[in-house]
Amino acid sequence: MTRTYTVHTYGCQMNVHDSERISGLLDAAGHIPAPEGTDADIIVFNTCAVRENADNKLYGNLSFLAPKKKANPSLQIAVGGCLAQKDQDTILKKAPYVDVVFGTHNVGSLPVLLERARIEEESQIEILESLEHFPSTLPARRHSAYSAWVSVSVGCNNTCTFCIVPTLRGIEKDRPAQDILTEVRALVDQGVIEVTLLGQNVNAYGVDFGDKGAFAQLIRNCGKIGGLERVRFMSPHPRDFTDDVIEAMAETANAMPHLHMPLQSGSDRILQMMRRSYRTDRYLGILDRVRTAIPLASITTDIIVGFPGETDTDFQATLDLATQARFAAAYTYQYSIRPGTPAATMPDQVSAEVVGERYTRLHEHQQKISLSVNSEAIGKTMKALVADHEGRRDFRESRLTGKTEDFRLVHFGNENDARPGDIVEVHITEASAHYLIGDGGKISRTKGGDAFEARNKKSNDERVLLGMPAIRL
Repeated sequence: MTRTYTVHTYGCQMNVHDSERISGLLDAAGHIPAPEGTDADIIVFNTCAVRENADNKLYGNLSFLAPKKKANPSLQIAVGGCLAQKDQDTILKKAPYVDVVFGTHNVGSLPVLLERARIEEESQIEILESLEHFPSTLPARRHSAYSAWVSVSVGCNNTCTFCIVPTLRGIEKDRPAQDILTEVRALVDQGVIEVTLLGQNVNAYGVDFGDKGAFAQLIRNCGKIGGLERVRFMSPHPRDFTDDVIEAMAETANAMPHLHMPLQSGSDRILQMMRRSYRTDRYLGILDRVRTAIPLASITTDIIVGFPGETDTDFQATLDLATQARFAAAYTYQYSIRPGTPAATMPDQVSAEVVGERYTRLHEHQQKISLSVNSEAIGKTMKALVADHEGRRDFRESRLTGKTEDFRLVHFGNENDARPGDIVEVHITEASAHYLIGDGGKISRTKGGDAFEARNKKSNDERVLLGMPAIRL
């Protein structure tokens, strides 16, 4: 009998990509995704340990599943990812009905562990302390038929005082460039037209084999792959961001004019306490050089509010820098204590009330900046890669959603029947802080659109296999 699965993902893009690999492994083991609205036979949680709310969400969901597991003992529950790496003993104490706990370094073991747990009727824990080799060969069921993540490295050599990721994912291990390019070419052959190069500190790529120019060269080599329309990367670290990467972005036709550059704080004092190894003058200098080389580039960032010891003066410095930098968007986070990090035991922890108030002020401040930046696009024509519309309200209202070359979200009319994976020229007519609105124009049919249609057929075939009616997608 065919068994179904679902994978719930918390956290960063690396986790999203790991979940695609988990799905690919379950596919290879003979399972298929559970259609929306049905109960899965296997439920996998791929967890994050960066913020406290991820812990709460996991344990809340596990508690919800307790009566379902009791009513249906054949239901299997697996917990993996960073929280599993950190809380390997705690998970089974809090939820003894979990079947499998696996870590960040042994994703490939999941199908075997599930089968072992089923046969032995006993929970399985397997947590490796380090990565033995880069997991280049794991299969993946990608979320998108036309856009893909490609890992260039795993782990991180930085020692940011607020972050536990290096402890859980280990030191940086770089993937051979030839393996990366081989995967990109294979993805393009499958219909992918956009790739995002991923790493915990992506522009440190090459440190493992002593080549400081490796990442810039990787971008240039991706530019030579026929059929690859868009190349992106995330997330870089200001410490390692060099001018040769800026030059590669400017000179490579399919390198998109978007840079996500985490700031974390606009206060040099707080950056020093965070052990971020750069100061605001260096950060702003990078943005200036990017905008000089790539005038149409948009800049997005990450900011943490309420780091231990942050004063009103420090917070104001963050507001001032956001004004100066004119970020198109900022992903803002409230600092939360993560046991095992240096920041967790620092004095002068900021109260939750103050953190919340500052978070609201920063959010409102950035909203005004984002609206101003987006308003500058009104009257321009931008190329949007059409996103998957399944289940979207916009599609029911005959509007499509896409991402522009500079990574802005845009909604536009679908008068010309564009498909997800196609590229549409959109004339921008309105702007908000979060998205643009425009009129759809010329459509470029792509292999990505063909791949989307093929994916839909496969999804219907899987529904028929489960005895469910096919749906019109």
